[in-house]
Amino acid sequence: MSGPRRRSTRRKSGLSRRDFLRRAGGVAAFGALPMLPGCGSSDPVGAGGDAEFLHGVASGDPLSDRVILWTRVTTAAERASVSYEVASDADFRSIVSRGSFITDAARDYTVKVDAAGLQPATTYYYRFQAGKQTSPAGRTRTAPSGAVDRLRVGVVSCSSYAHGYFNAYRKLAQRADLDVVLHLGDYIYEYGTGEYGSVRPYEPDHEILTLSDYRTRHAYYKREADVQAVHRQHPFITVWDDHETADNSWQGGAANHTEGAEGEWALRKAWAIQAYHEWMPIRTPDQANLERIYRSFRYGDLAEFTMLDTRIIGRDLQASLVDAGSINDPDRQLIGEPQRNFLATTLANAGEVKWKFLGQQVMFGQLRVGLPELSLVTEIPVPQLQALLQGLPLVSTGGLVINTDQWDGYRPERQRVLDLISGLDLDNVVVLTGDIHSSWAMDISHDPNNPLVYNSITGDGSRAVEFVCTSVTSPGLEPLNPLAGALRLLNPHMKYVDVARKGYLLLDIVPEKVTGEFWYVDTVESVSENESFGTAFSTADGSNRLSSAGQTEPKPVAPALVA
Repeated sequence: MSGPRRRSTRRKSGLSRRDFLRRAGGVAAFGALPMLPGCGSSDPVGAGGDAEFLHGVASGDPLSDRVILWTRVTTAAERASVSYEVASDADFRSIVSRGSFITDAARDYTVKVDAAGLQPATTYYYRFQAGKQTSPAGRTRTAPSGAVDRLRVGVVSCSSYAHGYFNAYRKLAQRADLDVVLHLGDYIYEYGTGEYGSVRPYEPDHEILTLSDYRTRHAYYKREADVQAVHRQHPFITVWDDHETADNSWQGGAANHTEGAEGEWALRKAWAIQAYHEWMPIRTPDQANLERIYRSFRYGDLAEFTMLDTRIIGRDLQASLVDAGSINDPDRQLIGEPQRNFLATTLANAGEVKWKFLGQQVMFGQLRVGLPELSLVTEIPVPQLQALLQGLPLVSTGGLVINTDQWDGYRPERQRVLDLISGLDLDNVVVLTGDIHSSWAMDISHDPNNPLVYNSITGDGSRAVEFVCTSVTSPGLEPLNPLAGALRLLNPHMKYVDVARKGYLLLDIVPEKVTGEFWYVDTVESVSENESFGTAFSTADGSNRLSSAGQTEPKPVAPALVA
């Protein structure tokens, strides 16, 4: 649980997602900008000025013929020449690509190359060299093209260093048959030591505000053993959420940013975004507009992963819970018109792709909570809640809207996306979500509480499905765990709710169906090798609804992991 936090004076009053989660047992991660001049991070310098690879290696944004390769060198030199090589075997006997890259303080000595000329659906091994030093070897995989019969995908989100150990990363690193890992945001957190979580300290120990701060925090994460392990074994496709900048961020500010006292939001945001592009294995979609992170990846005829930004580029200020007019205002946006047009074009061109995945940050489906559940969270007795809420427009037979940070707070925007899916007559849309530190599986319909629109028994009326991935470490809604059944009764489209356990989501994708498996680690308080299968749900081709499923089998043959 975090200590008291500063609030922007522009934020409206009301029970925010942050207040809701704090009272439930933890605070959750619930124009073009210029490349600003660099200032080196606080990492140690290699002895005698020789380069060192202290932050591991990573790969990301795989296409059918190329993939981003990333590392960072620690050196006293003003500039460093770094070479790389890509091989088809783990022993580097068969080199397929070589190149070099010049890095310096202006990019915080990070190295990012787009290794091209590769073959589709192929596992490669790569490494870097600077001076006499050679980096650890990494393993990556290109996207397939043409006909694809199966994919295995890991999905993670919300890795608060201060709340514990990244055992979920450790277990994903051991899965040799994954094609790619999707990270849905909150890769880093901005808090200082002890402000939100106390299992492990931060570097720097204060809340990060400047370019140097954000760089140092990214560097701190990249020195963590399990972060390095999972990046060495698998390519990542990432998007940011709020904590890569500051809690509950939007275009013009954040709940955890005080304008003036903590500098200018536009500058802080630009610094955070610059550090993100430097330190993450991402192919920058638009060099003239670093705020744009939305992009799409096609995996042959089987899947397309469209990664959306519901946090920075298009979001208007979150509404308060008592401001129904704002929640229903058609002019308010969450993803913004340019991104919505990009989504429309991508979906319209995905007709030949079996499965359309939308990777994004905040819960898309409707979430309602009844008075007993709200009483537990707020510690306000039910009679007093009834008096407080009497006459409010957000009270309905479906319960109360409790989180205006998610799509519930931007109802017309959600309707526009649903209308887009319906208008294109699309089947097989799967929404992938992070942010809320808990596990959910649900059907997506226009109005799940209206039996004339959606039948919770047959699934008729569902237009898509959603898997919400739990966090790697960040605390969820543990006090609500005994009431998970009640949450499902109030939300008939929800097939599964677990508000406490930590871990990851595993997707098994074949033409006939997509299966989402929830895997949980036994603890985040210490390093552990233990995990357990929670449950699984699948959606069949053309059904647009979820059904209970069993655990899938790993691929029978998988390329060797790097040692």
